[in-house]
Amino acid sequence: MSELNEEFRDSIATIKEDGKRNWLFPKRPKGWFYNARTVITVFYLIVFLVLPWIKLDGEPLFLINVIDRKFILFGKIFWPQDFFIFMVGMLTFIVFIVVFTVAFGRIFCGWVCPQTIFMEMVFRRIEFWIEGDSEKQRRLSNSSWTTEKVLRRGGKHLAFFVVSFIIANYFLAYIIGMDQIVAYIRDGVFAHWAVLMPLLIFTTIFFLVYSWFREQVCLIVCPYGRLQGVMLDKSSIVVAYDYVRGEPRKRFRRNEERKGDCVDCLECVKVCPTGIDIRNGTQLECVNCTACIDSCDAIMDKFELPRGLIRYASENNIAKNEKLKFTARMGAYAVVLSILVGVLITLLVTREDVAANILRVRGMMYQEQPNNQVSNLYNIKLLNKTRREIPVSLKIEGGFKGTIKMVGNDLKVKKESVGDGVFFIFADKSNLNSRKNTVSIGIYNGDKKIGDVKSTFFAPTN
Repeated sequence: MSELNEEFRDSIATIKEDGKRNWLFPKRPKGWFYNARTVITVFYLIVFLVLPWIKLDGEPLFLINVIDRKFILFGKIFWPQDFFIFMVGMLTFIVFIVVFTVAFGRIFCGWVCPQTIFMEMVFRRIEFWIEGDSEKQRRLSNSSWTTEKVLRRGGKHLAFFVVSFIIANYFLAYIIGMDQIVAYIRDGVFAHWAVLMPLLIFTTIFFLVYSWFREQVCLIVCPYGRLQGVMLDKSSIVVAYDYVRGEPRKRFRRNEERKGDCVDCLECVKVCPTGIDIRNGTQLECVNCTACIDSCDAIMDKFELPRGLIRYASENNIAKNEKLKFTARMGAYAVVLSILVGVLITLLVTREDVAANILRVRGMMYQEQPNNQVSNLYNIKLLNKTRREIPVSLKIEGGFKGTIKMVGNDLKVKKESVGDGVFFIFADKSNLNSRKNTVSIGIYNGDKKIGDVKSTFFAPTN
């Protein structure tokens, strides 16, 4: 590849020589990979559209409510106190993406990235349906404003805006819950301006992204594409052109001896949603959508040549015919990933349903009591992370000898809420050996221990 012309690196396909935007009109892909991506897209959209409607014990199965700082992941509630678990989970996900990219390139971008799925498999299909294939779109774009152009362009943008509005509503449902969205709809469109205005803003953003900004999201905004330069190596599997087999490329002519299988038809370029020529090698703009694989395979079939001139392969696979190897770098990332997964599982398994905080009442040291006893006064705050009301009892554990007396009613914490209470700890002076003593308090729901907290018990010096 180093012997090939690399002038392509001096510019990008979406910018003209005069600096203006070069609008792309990619052909509609056809082939096995496109059909497979269609199946994945259908599954993806079903999950995206159905998940907000699913409930468990009256709560959404999945909710990211940043407003009320309440997060539900697969039915399990997380609060701000659990944020460190979320951070470990995000770090684990990032490392997983790194490991996956080192081994298998940008498959995530081409197959499951929301930007690619919505752009290429939803909005692009609407565009093909209303304006036709790439050549018709190009002619329509270059033509003067006629009734047909107004109707087609207007119809496309109207459809884009409606779909963007639906997407924005569903994203909002993942934040505030689908029940709240339905309630807003019943109350009327203009009854909740504080919700409607942000919704229209996000709808407009989605609309502009998919109608105007388009592939620029992957080229300019997304950091993942730029990171791949440091994550990929010659053993990484990417969508690649087999230059050993394809070069030297030449237009097909009958009864002419050929040295390379590439017929220079440019079909791989015409079908690319980012406008690159995959024959120039791995490039930042490539999202591994496999459209070029399908188009090239179709041409190979037409000329009775073997498929796979463009395929999933590594540089070493093409240059040296080597299979994928488990490199030291993959191993290092895998070890880090395994550690993070272990930490995350431990945090999830040991996560307590009730978080408690016990503090001695400020400004009070201890109280002298009859019968040679001394007491300390404490405040307790409890956070119930479950969907049920939890009655709580306290017990002194460990080597400290004493008794607990609640002030007021017994502790009961309502579901998904905070409860508090006040209690005394009494102890005999004869059992206290120092001025400052450590006391361990067990928190119980019936006979089940749900947590424990350590605090300090002060006593007079002998």
